[in-house]
Amino acid sequence: MHFEFTLCIFFLRMSKKSCNFAPQNVWSEEIEADAAHECVAHKRHKRKTIFKTINNFRHMIYSKEVQEMCVVAKGPKHGPAPIPEEGKWVKATEIKDISGMTHGIGWCAPQQGCCKLSLNVKDGIIEEALVETIGCSGMTHSAAMAAEILPGKTILEALNTDLVCDAINTAMRELFLQIVYGRTQSAFSEGGLAIGAGLEDLGKGLVSQCGTLYSTKAKGVRYLQLTEGYITKEFLDEDNEVCGYEYVHMGKFMDAVKKGVPADEALKSVTGTYGRTTKEQGAVKSIDPRKN
Repeated sequence: MHFEFTLCIFFLRMSKKSCNFAPQNVWSEEIEADAAHECVAHKRHKRKTIFKTINNFRHMIYSKEVQEMCVVAKGPKHGPAPIPEEGKWVKATEIKDISGMTHGIGWCAPQQGCCKLSLNVKDGIIEEALVETIGCSGMTHSAAMAAEILPGKTILEALNTDLVCDAINTAMRELFLQIVYGRTQSAFSEGGLAIGAGLEDLGKGLVSQCGTLYSTKAKGVRYLQLTEGYITKEFLDEDNEVCGYEYVHMGKFMDAVKKGVPADEALKSVTGTYGRTTKEQGAVKSIDPRKN
C-alpha cells in the first residue's frame, strides 16, 4: 500500500495537471489527504498506461505482409517425443524436466589437450561434476575453476558459461546434447544415480584412470602409466619384447602413508606386477621405462 501511494505521488508530480502542493519542506495531514484524493483520480488511468506500455514491449513485430494475412487455426498439438530419464519416459518442455548422469569428452582448438566431464543433473540443476583433463598443464587449473563454477547451475546456464578452458567448454556442449536427448548413462536406471556416483570412475585413492605410453621406431615402447598405477619396471623376454610390468598404485600408497604406515612399507604393500615377470615365466630382464 505504501508503494502504491508513493507511486501515485510520483505520477501526480510528473503529471501536467497542476496540484496545489505546499513547498517540499512543508507537509501536513491536509496536504497528504489532498494527495490521496488526487491519487484516486489518477490511479486507474496511470495503471492502465503502465500496463499498456509493458504489453507493447511484449508484442511481436510483424511485417506488413504478415499483418495482412488471414488467420488459419492450428489443428493438432504435436508435443515433444518422450525421452528416457532415470527409468521414466519424460516429455521435456522445460530445463527442470531434465535429469541424468553422463560423461562427455571435449578438446581445445589446437587439440593439444582434452577433458572428460561427468555431470549428475537433477531437475535441470547440476548437482555433481567431475572434471578430468590431460595433455596441457594449464587445463588442470582451468578444471579447478570449472569444478567450482558448475554445481548449482542449470544445464542451460552451464552451456552458456565460460568454463575457462576451450576443451571443458566443448565437453559441456557434448554433454548438453546427450542429456537433453535422453542419451545419459542413467537413462534406464530407476531413480537415477546417487550424488557421488562420479567418484566411482576414480576407484580407490580417487585417482583418474589415465594411460601414458610412449614409443619410437628406433627404441620401441615404454609403459609409463596404466590403470593399475605408476609403472616402475618393464619386463622383456628373450625376444626383447614386453612380457610384463611392475606398478605402484599411487592412490593406495598415499592412503597408507596418511594412516601412518612407513613409506617403505607402504610402497611395498601397493606394488604389484602383471604378466610374465619372473625367469620361470620367461622374463629375461627388466628396464626402468623412464631411464633405460
